[in-house]
Amino acid sequence: MLLATILLLCPFPQSVEVAKAVSERPAGVSLDEAKDSSSSKALPSAPDPKIKTDSEIAADSNAAGVSPAPAAQPVAPGSAPLAVRPGKPAFNPEDVSERQKKAWYALIFASSGAAAFDAWSTRRAVSGNYGTEGNPMLRPFSHSNAIYAATQVSPLVLDFIGRKMMTSREPLLRKMWWLPQSAGTGMSLFAGVHNVGVVPSN
Repeated sequence: MLLATILLLCPFPQSVEVAKAVSERPAGVSLDEAKDSSSSKALPSAPDPKIKTDSEIAADSNAAGVSPAPAAQPVAPGSAPLAVRPGKPAFNPEDVSERQKKAWYALIFASSGAAAFDAWSTRRAVSGNYGTEGNPMLRPFSHSNAIYAATQVSPLVLDFIGRKMMTSREPLLRKMWWLPQSAGTGMSLFAGVHNVGVVPSN
């Protein structure tokens, strides 16, 4: 076992015949490479392409007596006008008649005046202890002059709603635009007349 290990670890000189075979091999390889390079030089080049160029095709066609096709003429558009039907006109929200605008402004003044009358009569009745404010949202203002400003909120909202209805896309709403302002004005007048009736005349 020890002898086998020593033989494996220690190199021995090779014989002359093995060294000679190894030294002769590169020469054989170089001869083969020389043969391959000479054979590659003797190979023929790639074949000519079978597809002809445009100039060759044109030359062949002229030689055969075939004339080239004439160039296509541009197509001119027809002079007849297209028949276009007029479309349905779009609704313009600002397309409001002068009569409607005047009526809307008149209802603004009427509703604000009726609300002021309601506030005055309510203030008079409450200050004389002849009654109390029936609207819970206006009750905190009924004992002061702030009721005049508080009663103007409702007419402003109804004026805005009336304007939106006047410029609406719905035909029914456009016809009934005056209803909110008229209803608010009527309710304020009714409340004011009621308040005046509550206070006895001296």
